[in-house]
Amino acid sequence: MELGYAGDVSPTEAWQKLATDPHAVLVDVRTQPEWSYVGLPDLGSLGKPIHKLAWQVFPEMQVNAGFLDGIRAAGIGPAQPILLLCRSGVRSAAAAKLLTQHGFAACYNIRDGFEGPGDADKHRGRVAGWKVEGLPWVQG
Repeated sequence: MELGYAGDVSPTEAWQKLATDPHAVLVDVRTQPEWSYVGLPDLGSLGKPIHKLAWQVFPEMQVNAGFLDGIRAAGIGPAQPILLLCRSGVRSAAAAKLLTQHGFAACYNIRDGFEGPGDADKHRGRVAGWKVEGLPWVQG
């Protein structure tokens, strides 16, 4: 089955791409409360910013009608590798598909996202994801 975007990568693969490709960018598509309370990837050692652009608008969680315009306003071009991150990889996959449909050629979903799926106790952040893979992140 075709994904509709360039592919899924692990958080570690995303980090490696960001570290080795000067044109690669990270777009965190979670919501403001997630950025504030759960944490953010820390790309400081790579000298790169995190582009924070919500795929859904909190608290209604409707798809952000200005998402595509926000990507363009951030100066992200259609030929740049775009690594998209959400909580678990669902919203970022939808964002990757939309961007691909609008001519962005190298959109990658970060599989398992920032916190990954829930464990047997329905707690996130213990099974997979950016945090579990030990990649740099900050909170607060």
